[in-house]
Amino acid sequence: MSQTAIEQFAGGPLTRLSEDEEMFRASVREFAEGELRPRVEAMDEAAKLDPALIKQCFDLGLMSIETPEAYGGAGASFFTAIVGVEELSRVDPSVGVFVDVQNTLVNNALIRWANEEQKKKYLSQLAGEKVGAYALSEAGSGSDAFALATRAVEQDDHYLLNGRKLWITNGNEAEIFIVFANINPAAGYKGITAFIVEKGFEGFSVGKKENKLGIRASSTTELILEDCRVPKENVMGEAGKGYKISIETLNEGRIGIGAQMIGIARGALEASLRYTSERQQFGKNINEFQGVQFQLAEMATELEAARLMVYNAARLKDAGQPFVKEAAMAKLYSSRAAERIASKAIELYGGYGFVKDYPVEKFWRDSKIGAIYEGTSNMQLQTIAKLIIGGK
Repeated sequence: MSQTAIEQFAGGPLTRLSEDEEMFRASVREFAEGELRPRVEAMDEAAKLDPALIKQCFDLGLMSIETPEAYGGAGASFFTAIVGVEELSRVDPSVGVFVDVQNTLVNNALIRWANEEQKKKYLSQLAGEKVGAYALSEAGSGSDAFALATRAVEQDDHYLLNGRKLWITNGNEAEIFIVFANINPAAGYKGITAFIVEKGFEGFSVGKKENKLGIRASSTTELILEDCRVPKENVMGEAGKGYKISIETLNEGRIGIGAQMIGIARGALEASLRYTSERQQFGKNINEFQGVQFQLAEMATELEAARLMVYNAARLKDAGQPFVKEAAMAKLYSSRAAERIASKAIELYGGYGFVKDYPVEKFWRDSKIGAIYEGTSNMQLQTIAKLIIGGK
């Protein structure tokens, strides 16, 4: 089976893409195949992104897809960003999530909630050369996100932030952080406020980098805030309304994780199609056996369903229609589909699937995070249940 045939079978158009979206997909795929794929194994072993690759992501405009042109971005749609994350994750989900966090969390939050001065200052930097990160989670504040312990105390023309953030994607590479802290603990979640924090601010430092199962090249770190001095003009949105920013941004971010998951599933399926068309047993290619054919068919069907759900959620978001339920469903289903498809790919490879000489064991390792970050599967189920029971 030719590479073109494999890509058409495993990643054909499930919703109609515009000419611009198709051109963008093709350019990202060319970059992923030519520049990213040769680096995947080395970056996974080193647990670090290649700095040259980061620069290329900026040069190609992948770090500011939805950012308006006035601030140096491409001014494209949210759906276009989702297509980019999918294509990158098909080759390496570590780079997929690196680009995803920049676009669907950091840039997205600034576009929606920052004032004009903040947009001019920070969106232009994020479009040009600076990486962003989104800092909500803490050791005692995961699914219960509003239990965060980081505090912000007002002093004259600034706030002093104290606390520790955990599980921060892009933590090592980022220079601009959206950090959530509580300015009025007595008010509960209504004291949570979003701050734009620069890496060079006094009292800010990056702590431990986690040694992870999957997406190893993507840095996941803690952030340490010790009397971190943040100017008042760096409050994003209204003071005390950070809970609203976090909820609404993560609702959109979950679609990005769904795109990462369908990219993983596509990569695993394409690898399986190649291998089963080359591997011979009992005198013929193993994809000539009905048992193998049925497994490939199941994998392709799950991928098709997951991809339709992710695309649908992204289209709804761009259309200004309600999408929270669809985003939760897309993330839930696509993360499960990616794990199942990657696991089945390992089995189709047999013993070769269990070793690092072949790509499928990495896809399985990378898939596992999909059920955890940006809202665990149980939290997605809770969201879906609330919305369907409430009739929304």
